[in-house]
Amino acid sequence: MNSQTVRQLVPGPAGAIECAIDAPATAERGVAVICHPHPQHGGTMDNKVAQTLARAAVALGWRSVRFNFRGVGASEGAWDEGRGEIDDALAVIAAMRRDGEPLLLAGFSFGAYVASQAASRLPDDARPQRLALVGPSTQKQQLPAVPADTVVIHGEVDDVVPLSATLDWARPLALPVIVFPGTGHFFHGQLGLLKNVLMQQLRIVAD
Repeated sequence: MNSQTVRQLVPGPAGAIECAIDAPATAERGVAVICHPHPQHGGTMDNKVAQTLARAAVALGWRSVRFNFRGVGASEGAWDEGRGEIDDALAVIAAMRRDGEPLLLAGFSFGAYVASQAASRLPDDARPQRLALVGPSTQKQQLPAVPADTVVIHGEVDDVVPLSATLDWARPLALPVIVFPGTGHFFHGQLGLLKNVLMQQLRIVAD
């Protein structure tokens, strides 16, 4: 994201996992782990929406950790149809989270699916303080129930994951969904607004 970004390898279940760490200028609130979009469709930790999630987290005082799923960039291993990718996220959380510190877990598209599944698999006393899902992959993946304060953002004219799929998932959970009018899956031209909305929503409970 910038010249201060630190690249680091951490151990994972399929080999080394490549991470990019950005620290806030102020005292750290905790660690934010960001999951990138589908690796079979060009998704990496340098995806613009994943970077926007990281920038919002850093601006709110979180230490941001983006990482590449197995088989992407310098991360070892091979695509595992979503199963091993959840294990990758849990390995990064275990490696990067300091004892007892708050956790913000976030993801975009396929990464939102991974983030939601990882959150559900953490022990009750280690669950994330906040969960943020942008353009979640609700049509092709099965997302679990998520906390009531989960931030969900979706584009109105998303041509990858229809807004209707996310509303169908959110409706039984009585979970609000923030809709960006006229916006597609990759939030082209709306990244600044996305960052601002994320900061506003995550600040509400965090403060």
